[in-house]
This record gives sequence, structure tokens and C-alpha cells, in this order.
Amino acid sequence: MNIHEYQAKELLAKFGVPIPAGHAAFTVDEAVAAAGKLPGPLWVVKSQIHAGGRGKGKFKELPADAKGGVRLAFSMDEVRAHAKDMLGNTLVTIQTGEHGKQVNRLYITDGADIEKEFYLALLVDRGSGRIALVASTEGGMDIETVAHDTPERIHTFIIDPAAGIQAHHGRSVAFALGLSGDLYKQCISVVEQLYNAFVATDASQIEINPLATTKDGKLLVLDAKVGFDSNALYRHPDLVALRDLTEEDPAEVEASKYDLAFIKLDGNIGCLVNGAGLAMATMDIIKLNGAEPANFLDVGGGADKEKVTNAFKLILKDPAVKGILVNIFGGIMRCDIIAEGIIAAAKEVNLSVPLVVRLEGTNVELGKKILADSGLPIISGDNLGDAAAKIVAEVKKAA
Repeated sequence: MNIHEYQAKELLAKFGVPIPAGHAAFTVDEAVAAAGKLPGPLWVVKSQIHAGGRGKGKFKELPADAKGGVRLAFSMDEVRAHAKDMLGNTLVTIQTGEHGKQVNRLYITDGADIEKEFYLALLVDRGSGRIALVASTEGGMDIETVAHDTPERIHTFIIDPAAGIQAHHGRSVAFALGLSGDLYKQCISVVEQLYNAFVATDASQIEINPLATTKDGKLLVLDAKVGFDSNALYRHPDLVALRDLTEEDPAEVEASKYDLAFIKLDGNIGCLVNGAGLAMATMDIIKLNGAEPANFLDVGGGADKEKVTNAFKLILKDPAVKGILVNIFGGIMRCDIIAEGIIAAAKEVNLSVPLVVRLEGTNVELGKKILADSGLPIISGDNLGDAAAKIVAEVKKAA
């Protein structure tokens, strides 16, 4: 789960992280009022969407030469004009894709007299199973280019969560960023504060870009992107309350209500599978047969008939779906229960696209019999390869 920049900054400030003053705004008038609470004479008006590259983004509804989603304002009139441009309009960035995202919130912050910008992030390093500190002297809007063209400018330091943050981690980051004197000491503190926030909130990512030094000798977090491990959110109802459903795919939001792991993709063959690894293999074999999966959908190992029915409904809400492949290995989940769920779902939604089912595991013969006796046009797959070939052929035939 991700949160907005202003929410991330408010959260990090609770751990002592140095954050410039700022206020969220949902209307033009609120934006002007927010600026009035800050000293000025420079304000920053920032679009709040769950995507990076806002500064270089473009609004669909504005002229091509209009400024992006992060703008400087030197007067209240400029704050108002920028807010009017942004709110309700669609911002397209390198991370949103061509459809963009509508801006419904703004963040008005104090301007900073920036001397140098850096990049700093804490991430889960899956390779080592530890927490990675990633730092670069090349902060700002072009960090992706730095990672691609000059990776030697990015430094990574691994933290063992069993030992926790140590002073040498902060010193290593400060040295890598070329900081000295009081800024060196401030960096050590910021690294520790960010680590404490990362662990305490079960974060999966804290990205600071930029971390900036100012001309009066301060180290400030000027932008923050924070994401959390969704599996740990049951421990953090305060964080769940920050979730902005308008920033998420409606189908994925609905899937979360039924505890379904669902990600929409661009193909036309819907997939219903139990187990993430099996789901990945299913998508791969669909591609191997010359087609594209329409989704990743893992119903889990203990799904019941109701869950399978909801999964079917979710798949069929996508108008791009022209066929469905069900691939189930019944371990904890019995094949007869899956078969009953498939039949119930097919009848309830008045299934009108080809359906191929491959069952294997506990009560597989009973499951196959239930499907065969249903009277529905369900095609059985002998194995995964056979099932994939059949659903691709059926979709092509119907095209």
C-alpha cells in the first residue's frame, strides 16, 4: 500500500525526520489558505498522485507548454492559478502511463533555498533478505537516468535487521554523499530516523528524492515516497486509514475486499489460479502459446465456493477478457469445491466466453465429474500445457 507525499512527510516527521512545513489542500481556496499559514515568500504547489516524475509531467487538459505537476509560486495569485490548473485535471508522468491520474489533492509547502540535492532510499533487498540503504549524490528528477547511465554513482549499504541500524551505516551514507561538518552529523541522524520509521511501520520502501542541503546549513527531506507491506497492515490500522482508493485500480480494490491477489494486465485471457508461483507459470504458458494474460489472480490455498465465484465475477468485469483459464492444484483446496464454485459462478454471471479448466490434486476425479455433469460448455484440460493450448485456440476461434 502506498500513501501520498504529504501523508508520508507527516508520518516521517513523527520520527524526527526534518521536513519543511506544509499543508494538504483539496480545493483552490484551501490551497491559498494553506499558503497563508506558511511564511513565504516562496511556496511550492505539488500535485498529489501515487506516481513519480510529477515535476516533468504534463496535464492532458492544459496546453503542451504548460508547467508540470510541481510548481513554484511567488505570490498568492500564483498559488491560486497553479491550484486551479492542477485540481481535477489529469497528470501524465513517466510512471502513470498514457492514461495519467487525476489530481484530487495538493500539497503546499515552504520553499527551500537548495544548495545540493541527493537521493536516499530504504528498501527490502530480496537477494539478501535484509534492508538496503541506497544513496546517490545525483538526486532530483533524473535519478532513473543516473541508475541507467552511471550506476557507479549509486551506493548500497546492507543492514541486518537482527542487529539493527548502527552508527557506521549513517557515516557510510554521509561519506558517500560527500557531506562534512554539521551536515555529516545531520545525515547520520536522518539515516537512523528513517530506519526507525521503516521498521516501526513495516514499510517496504521509503524513498527520499531529493534529500537536500540548504544554503543555511540544513539537511531537509523535500520529497518522500513511502510504501508498506500489505501483509503487515493488520498491525497498523492508523496506516490503513491513509489509503486513497481513488489512486488504485478499481478491480484491485474490489479484489482486496475478498482477499484475492489480483493485478490487471493487458491481455484477453483471464486466469484463475491458486498459488502465486502457479499463477506465474500459467501466465507464462499462455504467452508461450501466442496469447496474453488479462490478469494475475491468486485465490489462495483455502478458497471456498464464494471466493471462487467472486473471482469469476472480477475477471468478467474486464471487457477485454475473451476467455478464461482455470488452473487449480488441489492441496488444501479440494477440486470438488473448486468445481462447485466454477459452476455457481458460470451460472450466476451467465458465462459467455470460452472456459477451460485444468484440475489436479485432492478429489480431482470428483471435481472433473461435477464439471462434466453440469451441462455447461466447460472444456477440460488434461494438463497445463493442454489447457493453455485449448483456451488460446478457443479465443482465436471466437475472434
